[in-house]
Amino acid sequence: MPTSSGLSLLSAVCVLLLSQGCLGQLPSGEGRQPRRQTERREWRLERLEAVEPSRRIQAEAGVIEYWDQNQEQFQLAGVAAYRTTIEPRGLLLPYYSNAPRLVYIIQGNGVSSSVFPGCPETFQSFQQSEPREEERRGESLRDQHQKIHRFREGDVIALPAGVATWFYNDGETPVVAITVADTGNNANQLDQRLRRFELAGSAQRRESTEGEEGFSGNVFRGLNVDVLAEAFGVSRETVRKLQGHDERRGNIVRVERGLQFVRPERRQEQQEEEEEEEEGRRRRTRGTNGLEEVLCNLGNRENIRNPDRADVYSREAGSVTSLNSQKLPILRQNAHYAPHWNINAHSILYVTRGRARLQISGNQGREASFDREVRRGQIVVIPQNFVVAAQAGSEGFEWVSFKTEDFPLVSPLAGKASVFRGLPEGVIANSYRITDEEARRVKHGRGEEFLVFRPRAQGGRVAAA
Repeated sequence: MPTSSGLSLLSAVCVLLLSQGCLGQLPSGEGRQPRRQTERREWRLERLEAVEPSRRIQAEAGVIEYWDQNQEQFQLAGVAAYRTTIEPRGLLLPYYSNAPRLVYIIQGNGVSSSVFPGCPETFQSFQQSEPREEERRGESLRDQHQKIHRFREGDVIALPAGVATWFYNDGETPVVAITVADTGNNANQLDQRLRRFELAGSAQRRESTEGEEGFSGNVFRGLNVDVLAEAFGVSRETVRKLQGHDERRGNIVRVERGLQFVRPERRQEQQEEEEEEEEGRRRRTRGTNGLEEVLCNLGNRENIRNPDRADVYSREAGSVTSLNSQKLPILRQNAHYAPHWNINAHSILYVTRGRARLQISGNQGREASFDREVRRGQIVVIPQNFVVAAQAGSEGFEWVSFKTEDFPLVSPLAGKASVFRGLPEGVIANSYRITDEEARRVKHGRGEEFLVFRPRAQGGRVAAA
């Protein structure tokens, strides 16, 4: 999520250069920023649940749905999650958070930007008309701002803690995104609750299973009107608008005539995006060099739906695309995701399409306590070292997993590169009191299949079930 010894004050900036992990932040010195140790409590399988959001914040042009942070599985993993829906011409107003986040774009497309203090405002517009009085006095009124990026379905976007970000839907369909925040990261120096600091918007109605919870405002509301008027050099009336008095649109507002901002021509924009991705790949191989390269040219997004990028692919079973700590697996009808465990991370699984039978087994040596169907829109937290297996339903199964470690390691139980492939047949035979032939079948029964297994012939049982 490359280091420089002179960046110790920048630990709140995400270093997800999309070659180094997911929910981490910029390291201070030689090594990555560690996660804060959460309270050591026992993971109990019977307490795991496939859950849906419990709270909604409705706005003028969209809605944000939150999962309950107080639920035990989220607290133990040190994460929080929410789902954002932005309607066409909807603008998610600028905000920042106390924890680094990963955003996966489930559907839709649009533009967004994260504003890093001190970085150059490289997008500029030039006035073609007669210069105004202010310009003749040397006060330029042309618009200029930091770079804006396009996003599309399948993108993973890294959002650093404490950095203001906004999103705009310039497409024809709603944008839907799932966000997981690493509240256990050391970049978060507050308590382990996700906190949104709104720069704009106010008076959002919060709906939950317990009913309405009240209202919230933006960060300007707590500051004196005269202080703000002096600081910005504007009128008190303008300050009241900044503070959101009498504002009832929430934090996702509709831009009736479309959002106007400085942007290159679409062809040039696409070319720049391709060049930026290529430069990001080069930068990840050679490391970084200074503040501007780390922050101002930060490559904080990448698309993982492109089938050409699949790390594991089976025509009959499906595919797994890895972006270090983010994975987008797709299982076809009745296919299996091999039983495996995460060696060094918790996994937060969000179902994007279809449904599956999901089983999780711990160290208690009894029948799996979690053996349930999971479906679109649900989240399950899979604890570190617990074995998990999935079988897709008739319509297939697709999900995205967020890991709590920069370099997550997975250990399959069956198929290529599995634990059994590394064991001598004699060890397997004596461990389970089976014949050498049976041990050979256990070891090689899935041939060269890796992680995603095609369904076996009708009537046969699948080893990965």
